[in-house]
Amino acid sequence: MEANHPIDRRELLKRSAKGIIGGSLASVGLASQAQANTTSASVVTNGRIRQSIMGWCFRDHMDALTLAKHCKEIGLVAMEGISTAHYPAVIKMGLEVSLVSGNHGFAKGPCNPEYHDLVIKGLTEGIDLAKKVGCQNVITFTGMRFEGMDDEKAAQRCIDTWKEVLPYAEKNGITIVLEHLNSRDDTHPMKGHPGYFGDDVDFCVDLIKRVGSENFKLLFDIYHVSVMNGDVIRRIRQYHEYIAHYHTAGNPGRGELDDTQEINYPPILKEILKTGYTGYVAQEFIPTWDHPISALRHAAKLCDV
Repeated sequence: MEANHPIDRRELLKRSAKGIIGGSLASVGLASQAQANTTSASVVTNGRIRQSIMGWCFRDHMDALTLAKHCKEIGLVAMEGISTAHYPAVIKMGLEVSLVSGNHGFAKGPCNPEYHDLVIKGLTEGIDLAKKVGCQNVITFTGMRFEGMDDEKAAQRCIDTWKEVLPYAEKNGITIVLEHLNSRDDTHPMKGHPGYFGDDVDFCVDLIKRVGSENFKLLFDIYHVSVMNGDVIRRIRQYHEYIAHYHTAGNPGRGELDDTQEINYPPILKEILKTGYTGYVAQEFIPTWDHPISALRHAAKLCDV
């Protein structure tokens, strides 16, 4: 401010208020415009990130094949987290299957000896299915803590159980991916998982190192890492050689990748590309916008770096 053109405090506050209101209205306008964008044209123009969708997030809004049609129009290349009954139709539409279930879920994992046989059977079946549909990755989890659990013994049970099935995965060219989940958010069954054993991404990477197979890697869920650990980009740089799959979502709330959440996705996606990663990045946010497909279009465009 020039000394010979003084502005009193009241006038300065008026101008600041106008700027804030104007900025807020502009932000609201942009959000409304994004939500209203329901055109069928593809928003993916670069395609350097192979984007997928985790289908369970949209199941309250539409069936899997309707979602698949929208994914194809938007420019996504794959789907996961849908019923296996839909795989043939999805593949026929020209989409890939980016991740297959290990059939034991996040609660019944190898940290608990009660579920050892279930895990072996589930992962073996998952490997067979992945091979059949041309998918590279099968998901696994550590399971939940239980009363009287010894952490080191539980970690070793996980390692030993995964090692039992890994020769079969290696033989079939399939990678088993371990997903790290947050245990902080207790507001919704799929926003957080209190009691989950593998809730520290550094610990999960240590488990992967101890397993010691190129066919056993990390599913790096950016949302869960943000909630539990933070420092996302540095961890991608640190652990990229152990990462075989990525998931997205806004934090807090696991909603859209918009300006209501704290994760800045474009630089994260650019960092992923810098590591030489060529796998999938699956959108796994829970839609809250009036038009869920507009939310998906917005996320796809934002991640198309």
